[in-house]
Amino acid sequence: MLEVGKWPVFALLPPEELRLIRQACVFGSAANEALYVTVNDEVFALGTNCSGCLGLGDLQSTIEPRRIDVLCGKKIVSLSYGTGPHVVITTADGEVFAWGHNGYSQLGNGTTNHGLTPALVSTNLIGKRVTEVACGSHHNIALTTDGEVFAWGYNNSGQVGSGSTVNQPTPRRVSSCLQNKVVVNIACGQLCSMAVLDNGEIYGWGYNCNGQLGLGNNGNQQTPCRIAALQGINIVQVACGYAHTLALTDEGMVYAWGANSYGQLGTGNKSNQALPTLINTDKERMVEVAACHTSHTSAAKTQSGQVLMWGQCRGQAVASPHLTHFSSTDDVFACFATPAVTWHLLSVDGDDYLTVAQSLKREFDSPEISDLKFLVDGKCIHVHKALLKIRYFKRRATRRKVKEFSTYFNLIYFQCSKASSKMKVIVLKSSLKQHGSHSTGHWCEHFRALLNESDEDAVEVHQFSYLVYRAFLEYLYTDTINLPPEDAIGLLDLATYYRETRLKRLCQETIKRGISEENAVTLLSAAVKYEARDLEEYCFKFCVNHLTAVTQTQAFADMDHDLLKNFISKASRYGAFKN
Repeated sequence: MLEVGKWPVFALLPPEELRLIRQACVFGSAANEALYVTVNDEVFALGTNCSGCLGLGDLQSTIEPRRIDVLCGKKIVSLSYGTGPHVVITTADGEVFAWGHNGYSQLGNGTTNHGLTPALVSTNLIGKRVTEVACGSHHNIALTTDGEVFAWGYNNSGQVGSGSTVNQPTPRRVSSCLQNKVVVNIACGQLCSMAVLDNGEIYGWGYNCNGQLGLGNNGNQQTPCRIAALQGINIVQVACGYAHTLALTDEGMVYAWGANSYGQLGTGNKSNQALPTLINTDKERMVEVAACHTSHTSAAKTQSGQVLMWGQCRGQAVASPHLTHFSSTDDVFACFATPAVTWHLLSVDGDDYLTVAQSLKREFDSPEISDLKFLVDGKCIHVHKALLKIRYFKRRATRRKVKEFSTYFNLIYFQCSKASSKMKVIVLKSSLKQHGSHSTGHWCEHFRALLNESDEDAVEVHQFSYLVYRAFLEYLYTDTINLPPEDAIGLLDLATYYRETRLKRLCQETIKRGISEENAVTLLSAAVKYEARDLEEYCFKFCVNHLTAVTQTQAFADMDHDLLKNFISKASRYGAFKN
C-alpha cells in the first residue's frame, strides 16, 4: 500500500481503496488535483479538474475518484505536470501521453487547444522509447532509452533548447552541445531545463536571471551549456525547484545554486548563487535530492535513511538543512511545501523493504490475514488477536480491576448461522453510563481469556461510533491518531473511559491544533466533561484571547449554564473584563 494519507485530497477515500493504490501524484495550484494507479493498473483521478487536467473528458470537478479508461493497463513509469496544469506521462512501452492546459503547445500536438483526455504524443517520437518526462511551468522534456532529449512547449527564455525563443508546438530533439552525448537524468524548473550525462557532466538551458543554470552569470541560454564549475565532479541526479537547482554527486555530496530568498540553497543565508555551492550536511552521505518547480522547498535523504529539509517550509525560511523525523523526502513536500504537491510520481514496489512498524500499519483493517472482527455500527474492523494481546494484555490488571471489569461488561453469547459455518459473536454491552470514569482502565485478563478462544472471531461494540473505535484500533497498530479535531473529541471520550493516558494526550494535542473561534466553546465543554485539564486550560485561554468573537458564536449561546457561570467567573479573575 502506498502511503498517501498526508495529502488531504485523498482524505475521503475509504480504507479498502487506499490499500489498492500503487502509484500517486498530487498537483495543482492548491494541491487539489490527484491521479493514482491501483495494483490492477487502473488509473483514477479526482480534484477540481482545472483546464481538464484530470483527463476525464470534461471540465467537471469530482470529489470522488473517476476512472481514466484510456490509461488503464498502460503501466505508467514516469509522470510530471505543469502549472496550467497539464500532465505528461510515459508508459512501460515508451509511449508519451499528455493532457490538460495547452495554451503554449505544451501537449505537443501542434495546437493550443486544451486536451480533455490523454492523447498520444507522437511527432518525432515514433520509434523512440521514452523512459522519463519532466515538466516546467508550460514546457516539457523527455528522455529516451538512447540518451536523447526531446523538448516542446513554452520557450520564452530558451527552455526548449532550440536556439530561439519561439514556442515549440511538437517534440524536437535537443542537440547542440548534447549531440552524440548520452543523457541519464533530466529535470525542469519553472522556465529552465537540466540534463545529467552518463559521464557525470551536467548541462542547463533556459531562464537564468536567478543563476539557476549554475553558469556564473544571469543570462538566459537558448541551447544547453555545461556547468564548468562542476568539472571533475560526477553528478548522478539533478532536481529543480521554482528557480533553484540541486545536484547530487556520486560521493553523496549536494551542490545548490540559483534563487535563495527562502534559504532554499541551504547555505545558511538568503543570497542567490550563480555558481554551484557545496551544502554542509555534516559529512552525511546523501542518496537523494528533492525539489519541485512549483515551490521553493528542498529536501535530501541520507544513506542512513534520515531526511533533511530546508527552504520555504510552511511559510518559514529555513536557510540550513534541518533534520526531520520523516522517512522519505515525499513527506517533506506533503507537510511543508507550498503548495503541498508531490515532487515526483509516488510509487511502491511489492518487494520494497518494510519496517515492522510499516508492516503492522499496512495490515490494519485488512481482512486477508486478520483473525478477529469488531462490529461497530454495522461495519467491520479487521484486526489480529496477537497484536491486541501484545499491546494490552501484557499490562497486568489487579484482581480488583479484573473483578471490576467483569461487573461492568455483560457478555452475551449466541450462535449466528452463516452459510455452512457458524460464527460466535461476543456482544459487549457497556455499563459506562452507570459507572462512568470509575470503570477499569484497560481490557484486562478477562477479555484476554476470551480472545484465547479460537472459535470466537467477532466482537460487537455499541458504546462508541465506528469512526472513533476504528481510530482507537488503528492507534494500537501505529501509535498515532488520524482524525480531525472535532472527531478527536469522541476518541478523547474513549481514551478517558479506558484510562489510556498517552492516547488521551494525543487527542488533546490534535484538538488543540484545530481550535477556532467557532468551535472553541464546544472543545472547552468536551475538555471539562472528560477531565482533560491541559486541554481545558488551553481552550479557556483561547476563548479569553478571542472573547468578542467567541461570545458571538452559537456554541456560546448554547453553553451549559454551570459551565457558563464558571467560565465568566474564571475569565473575570483572569482580567478579561477589565477596561
